[in-house]
Amino acid sequence: MSTPTIAVIGAGLGGAAVAALLQKAGFDTQVYEQAEAFSRLGAGIHMGPNLMKVMRRIGVEQQLEAMGSHPSHWFSRDGASGDYMSRIELGDHARSRYGAAYITVHRGDLHALLVDQLDSERLHYGKRLSGVEERGDGVELSFVDGSKARADIVIGADGVNSALREALLGVEAPLYSGWVAHRAIIPAAKLEAIEELELSAFEDCVKWWSEDRHMMVYYVTGDRREYYYVTGVPEPEWDHGTSFVESSREELREAFADYTHPVVQALIDSTEEVTKWPLLERDPQALWHKGRMVLLGDACHPMKPHMAQGAAMAIEDAAMLVRCLEAFGVEHYRQAFACYRDRRFERASKVQQVSHDNTWLRTQEDPAWVFGYDVYAEPIDATEKSVA
Repeated sequence: MSTPTIAVIGAGLGGAAVAALLQKAGFDTQVYEQAEAFSRLGAGIHMGPNLMKVMRRIGVEQQLEAMGSHPSHWFSRDGASGDYMSRIELGDHARSRYGAAYITVHRGDLHALLVDQLDSERLHYGKRLSGVEERGDGVELSFVDGSKARADIVIGADGVNSALREALLGVEAPLYSGWVAHRAIIPAAKLEAIEELELSAFEDCVKWWSEDRHMMVYYVTGDRREYYYVTGVPEPEWDHGTSFVESSREELREAFADYTHPVVQALIDSTEEVTKWPLLERDPQALWHKGRMVLLGDACHPMKPHMAQGAAMAIEDAAMLVRCLEAFGVEHYRQAFACYRDRRFERASKVQQVSHDNTWLRTQEDPAWVFGYDVYAEPIDATEKSVA
């Protein structure tokens, strides 16, 4: 009998993670990515203990700890007065309570590290999916470049505009949430040059709030050379027709005119380049899989980034899906997919809702239900494979 083949559509964070875990587990895994190459995009990411536990299994935990920043707290502060609204302890507390570190890191550095774990001969760039059809004992994949491939099962990790999702559920545009995110990276040298403020005024991880908007700020490198911020700002319409547009200091000054605290205004003044992105969502969907095809991450539960858990949910999905495939085998893909969806739906939907509401850690609360989660501690009953 031939070895079953798994196709992963998309090599973003979720796709790279699921492919790395599958290949590590011995599955014949081919990865198809529409981009011609990856670049170090200017964005940061939070890596909570729940996510670092998966990085441990992939084998990159120590490398990430070395490259990332290790905040002692998540601070929430009022954008005008600077008053502290919450102080969520991280650092050594996170290690001892949740079983892994909490770091912030450049998204591009994390992505490059994950892609490096993949078998380069099984990673195919320039493969934009144009068609998918389940035929008998496999799935036929067609790509825009005219090439074709076949796999026993297909995993859609191709983001909020997932082509595989469209094949399962039909064409349906994601919902514009009414919010945009400005993203910028500021060299630490610019902050050091500010005469009115000490460098220590720029805390390792802080979210500045007002009633209807925020600015999340943190270091993305272990040597603290890059300081990153991402905003959440209401904007009624997104009619640019692109995934992002260039923004400006002037637009930020207008958006954060009420944030009179000198640290926030200094960040805006120090901004050289800033982009603006629409925040897209979908309503929670019941269908995560059909036949030999299954979705993960933004392909089935895209969410606002307001909890800093979107990528974590995709990577938790990846870990659970691989666990289920290991337990049941590819030949029992129906039971494996059902097991995966049953163990992920409630948690992903809850995080999706809290992210939408934008209440996470605004006031003092216990984050253990997020940070203390261990996807590998969830029980799986492999006898379910006998179910039709």
